[in-house]
Amino acid sequence: MEFFDDKKHWGEQEVKHGRGWTKDDLRIKSNSDLHQLWFVLLKERNMLLTMEHECKEKMELFPSPERLDKVKESMENLEEVVRERNRAYYELETGETGERPGKVVPNELGIRFYYRAFEHVIPKYANRKWNERHKFTFGGSAVWKFLRLYRERLYNEKRKLRNRERNEVVHLLRRFPNIDRETLAQRFPSVDVEKLYKLDKIRMNQSVKSGSSSSST
Repeated sequence: MEFFDDKKHWGEQEVKHGRGWTKDDLRIKSNSDLHQLWFVLLKERNMLLTMEHECKEKMELFPSPERLDKVKESMENLEEVVRERNRAYYELETGETGERPGKVVPNELGIRFYYRAFEHVIPKYANRKWNERHKFTFGGSAVWKFLRLYRERLYNEKRKLRNRERNEVVHLLRRFPNIDRETLAQRFPSVDVEKLYKLDKIRMNQSVKSGSSSSST
């Protein structure tokens, strides 16, 4: 029954809960406390996943689903804090990070990804099975055509996203002339808000609004 939530929360629309663990909160904890907290969060995550699955099976509302996001975020922060301590220890003792080595390599389709190295008993040049499964080269006219179309698709997606954000900023500036432009720039970092604000069509739209409001009064 520890995989299920407290019975008093069954059928509720909302469950009271606190905030997640931040990195600053976790940095002041000892290693033993972090070890215990990891299993507490793991147990909480398993319970929430079980309740989420049970609610889906019974076609019921899962109360406060943001709890699962906070637990996952807390676990990610905890893991990052542990890795920070490991890196600091290894850099102090050996001058290296202690992280598993890796590099960016292309796959057979030419798409680059980060590959983390693993320790093997057999050397690389003698490991025939590993060499057959891990081919970090590509070539051929079909692969180059695929790469060209793939990169074109990525470019078009980014271009459409920039256009959507730009149009949304223009709409907000026209509708709310006194909007906080600094907040707007933080919300849309890819858009030059000040440049759009200085456009003639934005100023003309604001002047038309002000003129209509003065005539109506």
